[in-house]
Amino acid sequence: MALYETVFIARQDISAKQVEDLAKAFGKIVNDNGGEVKRTEGWGLRTLAYKIKKNRKGHYTLMHLDAPHKAVLEMERNMGHNEDVLRFMTVSIEKLPEGPSIILKQSDDDHGDDRGGFSRDRDDRGDRGGFSRDREDKKFGDDRPKFSKEGAE
Repeated sequence: MALYETVFIARQDISAKQVEDLAKAFGKIVNDNGGEVKRTEGWGLRTLAYKIKKNRKGHYTLMHLDAPHKAVLEMERNMGHNEDVLRFMTVSIEKLPEGPSIILKQSDDDHGDDRGGFSRDRDDRGDRGGFSRDREDKKFGDDRPKFSKEGAE
């Protein structure tokens, strides 16, 4: 049997429990056709790069499969008919990866678990913050007089 990696995106308005049920149903299809689901990872609700069927977000799920090709085709056929699945993609892989996927590692780092991940504070968001004197100077030019408390007596 061959090894496959499948990612599917479910609609944003269904619950996480319903997404788990979808993954179990797709896994059952693979099992019924002689395959095996090695691992399933839920990546949660994530923002899409562009709208898909009027959805801005979607529940992402990764599945690692050890299955014959006909089992994967049957699973994909059912994904295509399911109205809760926005997109799916299956690729053949050489070997199953060890440990969590890169997406899960990345999201762990984002939550500030002191592993050197990238996190943004409110101050790091550029000019979305409050009004600053620097922006005012650039907007009106530098020819306006500057006032300071030291010079006022």
